Amino acid sequence: MRPHPKTNRQISRIISGWTKLALIAVLLLVLSAPRAVNAHGYIVRSIPEDRASLERAPARVSYWFSEELEPDFSSITVRDATGEIVATGGVAPESGVLLSARLPSGLPNGAYVVDLRLAFASDGHVIAESRTFFIGEAAGGAASSSANWAAVPWEVVWRAALLVCTLLLFGTFTVYTLVLVPAWGSASYTAGRLPPRVMRRLNGLVIVGLIGAFAASIAALLQQSSVFFGADVGRVLGEGLWNVVRIGTRFGDTWNARMLLLALIAALFGASLYVRREYPNLVYPLWVASAWGMALVLGAWSVSAHAAGSLTLAWIALISDWVHGLAAGFWAGGLAALTLVLPVALQPYTGDQRRQVIVAALNRFSPVAAAGLVVVVATGVYNALNWFYRPADIGTSYGGTLLLKLLFVALLIAIGALHRMALAPERYERFLNLTRRVRAFLPTLQLESALAVVVLIAAGWLSATPPPDPNLAGENTPVPRVTADLNGVTLNGEITPGGPGVNSYDVLLTQNSAPIEAATARIRLVDPTRDWRGAWHPLDPVGDGLYAAVGDDLNQAGDWWALIDVGEQRAAFVVNVSEEAAVIRQRPPNALQGLALVGVLGALGFAAYPLARRGYRKLDRSPASIVIALGATAATVVITVIGIGAALSSQSEYEAVVSPPPTVVNVVLPDQASLERGQAALAAACAGWSADPTFGALIGRLERTRDEELYAMTRDGWRTLLPCAALDDSMRWDVVNYLRSLEGSS
Repeated sequence: MRPHPKTNRQISRIISGWTKLALIAVLLLVLSAPRAVNAHGYIVRSIPEDRASLERAPARVSYWFSEELEPDFSSITVRDATGEIVATGGVAPESGVLLSARLPSGLPNGAYVVDLRLAFASDGHVIAESRTFFIGEAAGGAASSSANWAAVPWEVVWRAALLVCTLLLFGTFTVYTLVLVPAWGSASYTAGRLPPRVMRRLNGLVIVGLIGAFAASIAALLQQSSVFFGADVGRVLGEGLWNVVRIGTRFGDTWNARMLLLALIAALFGASLYVRREYPNLVYPLWVASAWGMALVLGAWSVSAHAAGSLTLAWIALISDWVHGLAAGFWAGGLAALTLVLPVALQPYTGDQRRQVIVAALNRFSPVAAAGLVVVVATGVYNALNWFYRPADIGTSYGGTLLLKLLFVALLIAIGALHRMALAPERYERFLNLTRRVRAFLPTLQLESALAVVVLIAAGWLSATPPPDPNLAGENTPVPRVTADLNGVTLNGEITPGGPGVNSYDVLLTQNSAPIEAATARIRLVDPTRDWRGAWHPLDPVGDGLYAAVGDDLNQAGDWWALIDVGEQRAAFVVNVSEEAAVIRQRPPNALQGLALVGVLGALGFAAYPLARRGYRKLDRSPASIVIALGATAATVVITVIGIGAALSSQSEYEAVVSPPPTVVNVVLPDQASLERGQAALAAACAGWSADPTFGALIGRLERTRDEELYAMTRDGWRTLLPCAALDDSMRWDVVNYLRSLEGSS
């Protein structure tokens, strides 16, 4: 007994609704994966610069990248001019974008080569390159080697195959939903609303697409594992190295998400085959849900594409790339699916009837393809401008591949325009000689589909080709370095990179040129102009007299104080924190990118216009409804603007209350000499302070007391502590510095 048609419709609505919710949930999970990191990363800051000549050896070599690295597969090796290894290192635990190696002290003058093996996290690309620096005068005998930025052939193959298969799947599902069912659908065909021969062909396309997508994904994992481990495929399979990559890398995380989505699509498609006899009305909603699912697969593709690495509005770039893929799927993938379905669909027809069937489908497909084309062009321009900053970038491998892709896209557009004109010959009478040659449609559609496949292969090649390096590491901004002598102990310190953000603090302690191995040391960064100080960071011994820590205390550019305590001795320095030295993690959009983004929004508006127009026709357009709608919209905008303004105002007011600019600024550097002068002045001018119990309370609250408050206490007294007499400003600040040195001693 067959279920009632009404029951079928209810079940189909339930399945469709829950499927969409599940797919949206998966979308959120997938899109939560990307961080502000890049595919095909590049160096954004290097210390030392390539080919730099240094007066003395740095404490370490450090390279910051535009994307996070895979710690287990990235390494750094430093060799001298004879090839002997003098230091090795890896990804810093504190920052996945930093690759560094500690150098031994006392390196002799000469040339040194830094070999970098870089495994970028988001797409798994492995790059090897070397850089050179000199201690003393630059000399020959050592040279850098640039990375090989050419696309890997096997990677091009699996990326192109995966892109072709996923876009074919997306195109098949969307052409079925948006073109074939509206053009040829009939209630007499209960399973899928299309003739059985057409459904069989569509089912075949889906099966081929799924098999190809799964096969290309497996090839991707094997090729990536081979590159990570430097092993052949036999070893990757035999030792299970593929599983290490699958579960232990960012590439594996994205791969797992894509395979999960493909498995979900396969399950939905399998369900449509299983229920087509008992529940034929469920076939259509299952195919619609599959179209949604394939949209998410394309989103997973974007997560591991170049867009994830844009330094300009990374999330906008990611969304633009995703929309670009969706539009390409509507246009190129849909075109391929339509072309492959047409021969089967036309079998029973001849003559003019055959043409009418084609025209019915093309009249539905043409607006979809036109909207997709406009969006593809607009998003393509925006995506390209994320990587092209100079005319010379066109001459790179990436630029050449993009130009080749654009050539085939232009041919596609030309053939599509001819088809468009052939559908309405009365509007394009002047082009009858051209359109007459394409009026049969099927042969030229097949040519257009072949060109679409070529375009997709070029797109796969482009995704495997690194974009142009913007040369962000070319600025030779000096690293803040300090030197002091503390009772026979020589202190050499570096703050790397010396810009706002996360920095490493390296202190080398030696005595008579021999490293000191068992010292107790700490560092603190202070901004005297804001009366702001960071926490004390213990400097951990890392061997050979080097002590290190990492912190993010340097939160803005300017002159800072670096306070370094070694045992009971204090060294203090003024260090200049330069904005140019900061590791670049984002760049503001330029004028061309802004215009391109406006173009993207315009293209999306063009694509959405037909749907918006249909929705507008269904609206209640009575004057009362319009007034209420406009009022509600205006109120929403006003409330949102007021809310944002209030939030920003509250934040600025909070910061002004918690940390206002000081009315008096400490101008005396708190070095050891200042502390000793302050201790003597406290004993001589601040009568009875040390013996007063209130002094202990003052020491206990030093962490939450600003320097200007301590200054006022020495001038005016505090509680039972009497004012300090006969102190000039400099001596009074010495007392403040000494009091500050007692912080935590209570």
